[in-house]
Amino acid sequence: MSSTILHDAPKHPFLAGLGERIRALRARRGMTRKALAAAAQISERHLANLEYGVGNPSILVLLQVTQALDCSLAEALGDQTTRSPEWLMIRELLEHTDEANLFRARKAIAQVLGTPHPGAQACAPHKLRIALIGLRGAGKSTLGQLLAQDLGFPFIELSREIERIAGCSIPEIQALYGQNAYRRYERRAMQAAIEAHTEAVIATPGGLASDPASFNLVLEHCLSVWLQASPEDHMNRVAAQGDLRPMAGNREAMEDLKGILAGRAAFYSKADLSLDTSRAPLDATFNALRLIVRDAIGLGSAAKYA
Repeated sequence: MSSTILHDAPKHPFLAGLGERIRALRARRGMTRKALAAAAQISERHLANLEYGVGNPSILVLLQVTQALDCSLAEALGDQTTRSPEWLMIRELLEHTDEANLFRARKAIAQVLGTPHPGAQACAPHKLRIALIGLRGAGKSTLGQLLAQDLGFPFIELSREIERIAGCSIPEIQALYGQNAYRRYERRAMQAAIEAHTEAVIATPGGLASDPASFNLVLEHCLSVWLQASPEDHMNRVAAQGDLRPMAGNREAMEDLKGILAGRAAFYSKADLSLDTSRAPLDATFNALRLIVRDAIGLGSAAKYA
């Protein structure tokens, strides 16, 4: 980086915002620029360029600055959960909390805030919207249609609803507008399904759990069921549908799939119920699903599936 303080140089919006946050954090700590530069072990000119939004620091320099400011990299980078004193105090309370208490805290916050989206209908204690979650190939579409027929509920394939709202296919959404736009359409489709139906079986896309806003909608407004399967079954079922893309040109496809499963398992495990769809044939798996769902929503077992 140049040793000159480039006040009038063109500023990238991200770097300008980063500089403003560093200045604000320094002011909050009551530190002079000279004191912060010394604590971070960088030159004062280097720090000045950073604060003016014309310096492009390495990640290690930024780490040194945030350590000197006693704040997280996330706070310096503009994480939404660091934007106000209340956010920061909530983060401090939750920082070293275990998963069980984090779960209790999330439920309590949801109860305090009430329905997060205007127009969304509150669920009865026994939720009658059933959302099937899990990676592609777990059996959400096949089992979901059978379950909807058994319960007399509408069946919603959320991927088709996303395409309807967007007016184009999912590959086209991602190619034309990117992953972030796809997630926004996914969220809109999930919210629309909740608002339109008090009773439904919803098969969700495999990646929905990776979007906190969409996943919160599922957890708060649906009885969620995680359909699990072995990596081999996931791969084989997708291939049986005629889609060879997961394996095409990728000798490490199975390891990639296992990595995705491992990465999402912590989110999928938040579901109300879970069922392994690899352990038994379709008829037996569906009968197990209908029994646990009927028990959860208070409908009883009714006639056994033949």
